[in-house]
Amino acid sequence: MTFTVIKQFVPERKTFIFVTLLTAMILAISGFYPASSVAAKYSTASLPPESFSNLAEEVSPAVVNIRTVKTIKGGGRVFRQFKKGPFGEDDPMRDFFDRFFDDDQMRDFKQRSLGSGFIIDKDGYIVTNNHVIENADKIVVILNDEKEFDATIVGRDKNTDLALIQIKAKNDLPVLNFGDSDSLKVGQWVVAIGNPFGLEQTVTAGIVSAKGRVIGSGPYDDFIQTDASINPGNSGGPLIDMEGKVIGINTAIVAGGQGIGFAIPVNLAKNIISQLKNSGEVTRGWLGVGIQDISEEVAEYYGIKEKKGVLVTEVFPGDPADSAGIRPKDIILSVNGETVDSARDLTGLIADTGIGDTVRIKVMRDRKTKTFEVKIAKREETKIAGKSTPKEKQAELGIRVAEITPETARRFNLKDAKGVIVVGVDSDSKAAEAGLKVHDIIKEVNHKSIKAPSDLSKAINDVKDGETINLFIRRMNRGFLVIKITK
Repeated sequence: MTFTVIKQFVPERKTFIFVTLLTAMILAISGFYPASSVAAKYSTASLPPESFSNLAEEVSPAVVNIRTVKTIKGGGRVFRQFKKGPFGEDDPMRDFFDRFFDDDQMRDFKQRSLGSGFIIDKDGYIVTNNHVIENADKIVVILNDEKEFDATIVGRDKNTDLALIQIKAKNDLPVLNFGDSDSLKVGQWVVAIGNPFGLEQTVTAGIVSAKGRVIGSGPYDDFIQTDASINPGNSGGPLIDMEGKVIGINTAIVAGGQGIGFAIPVNLAKNIISQLKNSGEVTRGWLGVGIQDISEEVAEYYGIKEKKGVLVTEVFPGDPADSAGIRPKDIILSVNGETVDSARDLTGLIADTGIGDTVRIKVMRDRKTKTFEVKIAKREETKIAGKSTPKEKQAELGIRVAEITPETARRFNLKDAKGVIVVGVDSDSKAAEAGLKVHDIIKEVNHKSIKAPSDLSKAINDVKDGETINLFIRRMNRGFLVIKITK
């Protein structure tokens, strides 16, 4: 009788929660267990939301659609293939193709792309991904009310794939506030909002599947994984918590995967966005070392009870660590008293340190601890690229390759570190035409194993002119491929 009356006054979808709490109260009164523990266990915060409608209505106005146009000079490599004609040098229509696709007459190709973003203040600043707006000639922002504005780039950061753009709008713009991604818990409900496949604004819901994911996208990998649907076009859109605050920036998906999306934690993004807004660029601290995590074997060898700390594999001459006295095989234990558990921890701590600041770095050397005072320098990406590993030019193919160091293997999540990594491809080279890309791992040439740049040079030199060079490679998120090049 009691439950019949309850159902007449309580909405159907709230009945379960109401009845559960009522039952728990009766049990608590009867002395089965404390009421406080019941309330904590069955609080509505731990149950699935009844509806995402109110949240979507509140947040959606500040989420924008971003459309870009990029000019590919001369139509790009795809168009140049047409100029050759379908039958090569002996094509009877060659004169026609020469006239129609003459280099002087080829028109520029306009490449269009789509993405998402969100407004962070009334002055029209919008956060998105760097890959959404990189090299764009024109950026158009479309608001939720379908008003369009041209946008300018305030600043961008390739390392974290973040960018800040701005529009000049006279009307009062809706904004989103940042939350706290550090307080996120696995299993917590989140909502992704964006414009997948160029469709109008779409809302998808899911949970936090994991935190601290490393997907090989760069030195600052620290992604939130979620099963809220994220598709092409969602890039740059916000990942929202149940309070309507941004806790992540949707960035990547797994090709062919379902229910696997990645977002940049907002706590990582806050400092980046602030620097972009204030100066248009991001400055990071630089220590000048190559590092790797401590394996069980290394921990046993050095007598470390726990696998904490970071092993220094290389010290770059003349850089801060070298000047302070840090050496290869030192194990960095802490920075300014803050424990370093992994290479990612150290990279983040140093990156966030002010340029010119002095830090105390505690290391273990020969089973004894030492402390060094190191004056942090500015991280220069071009300088680092030149120092990271020895590179060798393969003139025949028009590529530059480097050895795979432990740091490279960690960065690109390589379990098998055999082969050489492509660090440069000349735009007009045979390798570029065949489709070889930067970050491809060359593992074999014509079935010959490649372990070092010198192996690659020798294998290619052994191939005669006119013969085929078969490159057996591994490509991120694609697996193994074979690239064929005629020498």
